[in-house]
Amino acid sequence: MSFMDLEIPEYAYMFGFLQMDGHLARDTGRKGRLTVEISARDESVLHQFQRLTPYPSSLTTRTRTTNFSSAHTSTIWTLCALEARERLAALGLPYGRKSAIVRPPRVPFARRDYVRGLIDADGSVGHTAEGLPFISLATASTAIAAYLCFYVRQTTGTERRTRRNARDGVYNVAYMRETAVELARHLYYPDALALERKHASAQRIAAWVRPDGIAKRPRAGAGGRTRTERSWRSATPPRPHTAWADPPRVAACGCGVCATDTREHVTR
Repeated sequence: MSFMDLEIPEYAYMFGFLQMDGHLARDTGRKGRLTVEISARDESVLHQFQRLTPYPSSLTTRTRTTNFSSAHTSTIWTLCALEARERLAALGLPYGRKSAIVRPPRVPFARRDYVRGLIDADGSVGHTAEGLPFISLATASTAIAAYLCFYVRQTTGTERRTRRNARDGVYNVAYMRETAVELARHLYYPDALALERKHASAQRIAAWVRPDGIAKRPRAGAGGRTRTERSWRSATPPRPHTAWADPPRVAACGCGVCATDTREHVTR
């Protein structure tokens, strides 16, 4: 198994996760490191990353005060091998600040596993206070937001336009109710590599049934058809392991990264 062959589901997931929560840093000479720091409750996924990486790496923990806790414990995975870092950088994990410039790989990749990695790292999977299921992603990257909209449209038929919010300039792409149920079943399949708590949340979402008291409002989909007329079963399914550069076309705005197709684009 070749390291970071993105047609392998586990590596596609890992790469999506690293693009969101990983940090590549350069040091003097050819030195440098990749670090990923997450809550200690999710550290099992870092053990899986260590298992998938054929280079020496380390896992450490620390406890510190944060805005949310006076004693937050996190686990840090560190990888220093130059060959591994060069491979990740070539695939699209930049050195330094990256949140606004990361984009889907330009090589073939396992798409639903990559998307699950994005959501596990910087997304949410759960229910609202009213008990409605949702799956969402927060990202500063126009290309990532556009790709998620494109992918979910191909997978479920649900249209979504998004723009940066005024408060912090990030995109918040959210899917609710039946679309969230379809996504949960599609992304979090049995034995998929994932954060255990989000996999469990996805299973609860997958079991959701709309209560009788909540009316279903049809949504306009592609070609003016309603959402109920265009279920994911009738939509053209995404081809597995297809590169990002293949299906979408750049919209007339000319930015080069914000297109889901020529009829709509993510507003900067």
